[in-house]
Amino acid sequence: MPDAASRLTALAEELLGEPLPVRIRAWDGSESGPPGAPVLVIRHRRALRRLIWKPGELGLARAWVAGEIDVDGDLYEVLDRLAALLWERGADAKDSVHPVRDPRVRAFARGLLQVAGPWPPPAPPVEEVRRRAGPLHTRRRDKEAISHHYDVGNDFYELVLGPSMVYSCAYWEENGTLEDAQRDKLDLVSRKLGLKEGDRLLDVGCGWGSMAIHAAREYGALVTGVTLSAEQAAYARKRIAEEGLTDRIEIRVQDYRDVRDGPYDAISSIGMAEHVGTVRFREYADHLYALLRPGGRLLNHQIARRPEKDESAYHIDAFIDAYVFPDGELAPVGRTVATLEEAGFEARDVEAIREHYALTLRRWVTNLERHWDAAVRATSPGRARVWRLYMAASALSFERNRIGVNQILAVRPEEGGPARMPLRVRDWRATEG
Repeated sequence: MPDAASRLTALAEELLGEPLPVRIRAWDGSESGPPGAPVLVIRHRRALRRLIWKPGELGLARAWVAGEIDVDGDLYEVLDRLAALLWERGADAKDSVHPVRDPRVRAFARGLLQVAGPWPPPAPPVEEVRRRAGPLHTRRRDKEAISHHYDVGNDFYELVLGPSMVYSCAYWEENGTLEDAQRDKLDLVSRKLGLKEGDRLLDVGCGWGSMAIHAAREYGALVTGVTLSAEQAAYARKRIAEEGLTDRIEIRVQDYRDVRDGPYDAISSIGMAEHVGTVRFREYADHLYALLRPGGRLLNHQIARRPEKDESAYHIDAFIDAYVFPDGELAPVGRTVATLEEAGFEARDVEAIREHYALTLRRWVTNLERHWDAAVRATSPGRARVWRLYMAASALSFERNRIGVNQILAVRPEEGGPARMPLRVRDWRATEG
């Protein structure tokens, strides 16, 4: 009987119709595949049972999180090779390996059954989100989704994000550090918003307080930050106290829909709108518009996806939905701009910075790998594996233009049309001195 690695390689190549671009090392010590290629390690045949019960991405993700599959070599190279094989062979390639009626799939499943061992399906890893039934994006469900992602432990995020504690795309210059790039991003946002002494700034999804601190300390703004994460709020308040800025910054555990104390001079929403969801995005735009004074500015910093030929076919990525951002949704940047303008905003500038996010994610992955043992102690082996996979895969997605990220600057025009914007809107790029 062939060894496990040879059998699995043969099954995969028969299913895919072409050579497997990675080597396979199986639990029995056998190895098969192209010499010199990066190695996909299958530590336990339980991983195959996960794939049988949940074919495709979710089954593979469960096996990865459980530590039943791993990579020996460059994780980016393995992901890049598998992505090119499974997801980028044409418009229908991703779905062609899944239909139950396809004889190749049926043969593959029969072969896996012979290798997979005892039948009962493994329970999902404890890191997988347990969701309540009901409609998306209610206040209670959104709070639970945010808690799943952000209440992982501040110690863990310190290891991954570094001293800046900013969990969104940085703004890079050649040979800069992560901390420099995050500071430059916060400053870019502040300048786009035209912040000045005494301005009221609402920071929606304020995270660990970095934007609020920068705006108050460097520009004299009076900042209200809102988050649904109690752990983030506690951490932000501690930082603010240490900076001596408690008279300028208030951090609330509050849904943005419950903020009623406008008008504000400016609103920053950095990496938060992805949580809002399609069904709520117009409500989000309407509410932020109502909170701004006439002439006030909104900076919406948001990940975007490529448009679908059939937008009704869009679905949330199974791994991201189950382990990273439950209920998160991405929209094309054009749809986001249109919705903001439908709410009454005037879009004044859109800056695409997707390459910057690829650089940011690679630095976060490096931080995580450098501090792996401490990160595992701060959360769990499975959670650390979730973050390593999601950040590395996301970096490749930004590099390949499967997703992007954009800063949309919008204004609430004054009555009669004035927007009080500079004639040369990119003047914020200049720095004093």
